[in-house]
Amino acid sequence: MDYLAIKWLHILSATAMFGTGFGTAFYMFFTNRTRNVAAIAVVTRLVARADWWFTTPSIVIQPLSGLWMIHLAGFPFSSSWIVWSIALYLLAGACWLPVVWLQLRMRDMAQQAARDAAPLPARYWRHEKIWTALGVPAFVALLAVYWLMVHKPV
Repeated sequence: MDYLAIKWLHILSATAMFGTGFGTAFYMFFTNRTRNVAAIAVVTRLVARADWWFTTPSIVIQPLSGLWMIHLAGFPFSSSWIVWSIALYLLAGACWLPVVWLQLRMRDMAQQAARDAAPLPARYWRHEKIWTALGVPAFVALLAVYWLMVHKPV
C-alpha cells in the first residue's frame, strides 16, 4: 500500500474515531441531563454499539497507519511532535478504556431500570460523573494530537 492510501485510511479512521466519540458523548451527556430513563436506555445502548463498531476499529487503525506513514516518510521516531502525539494518544486511550467499561455498566443499569419502570440507581449517576470527567482530558488530548499531526512542529 502506498503512502497516500495509508494516509487516506489514517484520516478516515481518525475522523471516525473522533467524530463517533464526540457525537456519542454529546448525545449521551445531554440525554443523561433529561433523566428520562427510556431515552437513556436507548442512547446508552447505541453509544456502546457505536464504540464497538466505529471507535474500536479506528483505535487499532490509528497507530498502525500512523507508524507506517512515519516509517515511509522517513520521519525520526524521536521527533518531538511524534513523541507528544503518541503520549497524548496513550493518555486518551487510558481515559477511554474505563469510559467504555463505565458505558457498558451504565447501559446495563439503564436497560434494567427501563424494563422495571424504575429510576436509575445512584450508582448510575456516580458512573456518569466519572465518565464525564474522563471524557474531557481524552477529548483535549485528541484535539492536541490532531494539531500535532497537521502542523508537525519542529
